[in-house]
Amino acid sequence: MSVMRSVLLAGSQNAWLRERAPKLPFVRRAVTRFMPGEQLDDMLRAAATLRAQGIPAVYTRLGENVTDPAEADAVATHYHDAIDRVHAQGADCEPSVKLTQLGLDLDVERCAAHVVALAVQAHARGTYLWVDMEQSAYVDRTLAIVGRARAAVPRVGVCLQAYLHRTPADLRAMIREGIGVRLVKGAYAEPADVALPSKADVDAQFFRLAQDMVSDEARRVNFRAVFGTHDTGLISRIRAHAGTVGAPAADCEFHLLYGIQRDAQLALAREGGARVRVLIAYGAYWFPWYMRRLAERPANVWFVAKNLFG
Repeated sequence: MSVMRSVLLAGSQNAWLRERAPKLPFVRRAVTRFMPGEQLDDMLRAAATLRAQGIPAVYTRLGENVTDPAEADAVATHYHDAIDRVHAQGADCEPSVKLTQLGLDLDVERCAAHVVALAVQAHARGTYLWVDMEQSAYVDRTLAIVGRARAAVPRVGVCLQAYLHRTPADLRAMIREGIGVRLVKGAYAEPADVALPSKADVDAQFFRLAQDMVSDEARRVNFRAVFGTHDTGLISRIRAHAGTVGAPAADCEFHLLYGIQRDAQLALAREGGARVRVLIAYGAYWFPWYMRRLAERPANVWFVAKNLFG
């Protein structure tokens, strides 16, 4: 792991920085590149702009590791309201939730009940529920809850992180169970016995997993294969491989982050064939998420530096 990535990931978990950095004007100015605002209305406006360009969305309210059951319940209520508002507007926006924001640290059963209820509501509104993945310690509990939601309704997917050693086995299980997967590289600090430390190794594992996601076995069960990456080289390799194994271009879906490589997002969406969605994050608790986004791509750090010194 690079020194810059290590520093940024450490910063994402630093309570002193979490409290003070969001108040700095240059930090707030820089983060607007990656999120449209802190309110649901901000997300809806951004989604409407994307919709006019022919790009559907995924949305997530930022926050994690809540310590108050009432706050977890309030987050669930927020998502229920958001699903209804999106449906009322006829927008193609899929919710993506974090389980520690829904109380996973406090009460597993209560968290699971929230997720199942949100999945049922999303299904009734004709949309899909995504569940984000957090640190490796949460993987087993997350997959168990996702399995319970999938038993209730079919439109459920989960994020898997390519850098974890366990992910190939987890992916095989998701394919068998008919649970969609959004594959990402991974954005948390993990020890080497848990996660691949080398970027080259992570990229190689990402591509191997992508091959499994567009395999004959996956396509036979209508597996939803989603790739969450801005790595244009990987995107090209995945699309080329899908073509060589006879997978339709529409079987490869790419979820890209709001505000990053906007021209590339439009180009990919307009090329025809590949499906593209943009992940819109919003909410007041954005600092840890923001630091992880900086850690993922050095180019993002340079953008912040331009805001600081420009």
